[in-house]
Amino acid sequence: MVSDRHRVARMRRLAVRALDAYPLADRELRFIADEENATFRVDATARDGRDRFLLRVHRPARHGRNIDSAAAIASELDWLTALRAGTDLLVPVPFRTTDGKLTTVAASPDVPEPRVCSVLRWMDGRIHSAAPRPVHLHRLGSVMARLHNQAGQWRVPRGFVRIRWDWETFFGNTMVYGGISAADVWDLLPDDLRRRFARVASGMRGVMTHLGEGADSFGLIHADLHLDNALFWRDEVRVIDFDDCGFGHWLYDIAVSLWELRYRNDYGAFRSALIDGYTQHRALPPSGLAHLDDFIAAREVAFGLWYTGTARVNPVFRADLDEVQEDIGRSLDTLLQD
Repeated sequence: MVSDRHRVARMRRLAVRALDAYPLADRELRFIADEENATFRVDATARDGRDRFLLRVHRPARHGRNIDSAAAIASELDWLTALRAGTDLLVPVPFRTTDGKLTTVAASPDVPEPRVCSVLRWMDGRIHSAAPRPVHLHRLGSVMARLHNQAGQWRVPRGFVRIRWDWETFFGNTMVYGGISAADVWDLLPDDLRRRFARVASGMRGVMTHLGEGADSFGLIHADLHLDNALFWRDEVRVIDFDDCGFGHWLYDIAVSLWELRYRNDYGAFRSALIDGYTQHRALPPSGLAHLDDFIAAREVAFGLWYTGTARVNPVFRADLDEVQEDIGRSLDTLLQD
């Protein structure tokens, strides 16, 4: 396993190469994180003046074993462009390369394979996940509903490629985590946690079949819209990190927003606030919230598989793996008995 310091250093060298494809001068590069993608803040001078940007070095096979990463990332940026052009929703603005492309590919001798990279205009704001209040969930629900409204009406362009958040993606062998297939990650789980995951998988097969994939239940979703991906600025909510966006059940987006709040004593207030904000702009899916906890459980499984696989290559994840798995197990124990 490569040390954290050496992994960041080699990602930085690759990031510098990627920036050569963009019309940015006087660049200052600052490392942010190396979790799903390696991300960097870039202060630089563009044609319209000095500004701040987010550079993402994307992980290979991030969107599934059989999906072209460049096409998937370009599709994400196509949706962001459409949201900026057709709504008043505040989402990141893609920044194009010198030759007008949405992505570039960079290579470095000490990185095993070339990486797709993309740049977004920076967005400022406060994250309230550490000390949330119901008003934050109300505003998030409002934004989510309007996002779903746009997605339900938007005609995706030809060649649009994104993850399908179906049963196979959650529980099968579609995804790659930490460079290994999802099926192999299941084998890394402790036996008792694997049994819990299997119970969720069994239950969700029936839930997803029941809900179906009609337009009233299923569409293009953010798929990671919790409070860490919402920037609050005065009266605005700025939605970031569309890296997981794809086609899934509308209810899954709602579940993700409540996932980390589910076991607070004041969870009811957060749930009510989110739903109130949502239903001001859009009706709930036909089955309402009957399967909300089922989708929260599915989120726990997806998070657990991702974390376990990533721990194979990231020492920071490895250090906390046992504690994270124990927390997920306790969470599922409660969800599965309700």
